[in-house]
Amino acid sequence: MTKDTMKAIQLTEPCQANELVPTEVNIPELKPGYALIKVKAFGVNESEVTSRKGESSADFKFPRILGIEGVGVVEKVNPGSSFKPGQKVATMMGGMGRAIDGSYAEYMLIKEKNLIPFESNLDWSILGALPEMLQTSYGSLMQGLQLEKGDLLLVRGGSSTVGLMSSVLAHQMGAKVIASTRNQAKLSEMEKLGIDYPVLDDQDFVKRVNKIAPHKVDKVLELVGFTTLFQDMKLIKQGGFVCFTGALGGQWTLNNFSPFMIPTGVFLTSYAGEAKDLPTKYFSHVLKLIEEKKLVVPIAKVYHGLDEVGAAQANLESGKFSGKHVVVL
Repeated sequence: MTKDTMKAIQLTEPCQANELVPTEVNIPELKPGYALIKVKAFGVNESEVTSRKGESSADFKFPRILGIEGVGVVEKVNPGSSFKPGQKVATMMGGMGRAIDGSYAEYMLIKEKNLIPFESNLDWSILGALPEMLQTSYGSLMQGLQLEKGDLLLVRGGSSTVGLMSSVLAHQMGAKVIASTRNQAKLSEMEKLGIDYPVLDDQDFVKRVNKIAPHKVDKVLELVGFTTLFQDMKLIKQGGFVCFTGALGGQWTLNNFSPFMIPTGVFLTSYAGEAKDLPTKYFSHVLKLIEEKKLVVPIAKVYHGLDEVGAAQANLESGKFSGKHVVVL
C-alpha cells in the first residue's frame, strides 16, 4: 500500500443525509492488537442515523467516521498476528463509529479480538448485510431467550432488519414465529422470507396473536421497546422469556418501574452484545446456509461507493423499505 490517504465519510458536526459526502483523510496507522482492514461493504444502521443527527450517547465524539459494522480483507497486521493479509473478515460494534472510527471508509483499524474470519464466495453485498444484524439476532435468540426447537416465538418489531433476521434464524432453528409489523405493505415480504405468521400490529393485534396462540407464546423478542413490552408480557406463558433488545419506538427507559409489573413466573431479560457473542463457527454455518439457498438474507437495497451513503441513510430513515441497506465499495 503506497498511498497515505483514503476516502471516508467523516462527520465534524450534525448534518442532513444529503451532506454525507466523502472527504480525504489519513489512512489509520497500525497499532498493537489491531489490524488494518480494506473495507469491501457495510450495512447502514439506525444508530448511525442517530449519530449523524448529533443525538448519540456520550461515547460519541466529533469528528467521527461513522459505521458500526463492516466486512473486508485484512490489509496489514502486526508481527505474530493470527490474521494474514488477504484474509476475509467481518466486524461489528466494539465502539465502532462512535468511540472509534468506523466502516464508512476505504480502510478501518479494528481490534483483532473484534474480527471474525471467514471464507466465502458470496457477493460482498450479502456479506456486508450480515455482521450487526446476525450478531444481534443470534445473541438475542441464544443468550437472551435460550430459544429451543418447537418454541413459539413472538418477534415484536418484526419488519425491522433485526426482526427479519431473527425470524429467519429462529425458523431455521426449528421454532415457529409470529412477527409483527405496523406497515400492512410489509406483510407479503415477511411471508416471502418464510415467516410463519406475519401479523399486523394495530388495535386488533392481541386478538390476532391469541387466535394463533390460544395457549400463549413461549418467548418474545422485544424490539419496539417499553411502548409494547407490557402488552407482550400478557401474551407469554408462565416460565416464558421476554428479551428486550431494541427500542424502535424510541423509549429505552421507564420511570417508576416496579418488578411487580413483571407477571409472576415470566422472565424479563435483555441483550446488548458484541462481536465475541457471534461464534466464528456459527457465522460460517449461516454463510453455508445462504450458499445452499436454505436461508434468505433480508436486503432492501444495495448501493455502490461512498457517494451513495447519503441515499442509503435517507432510504433507511424513510421506513418504506424492508431489509438491510448495504453499501459496497
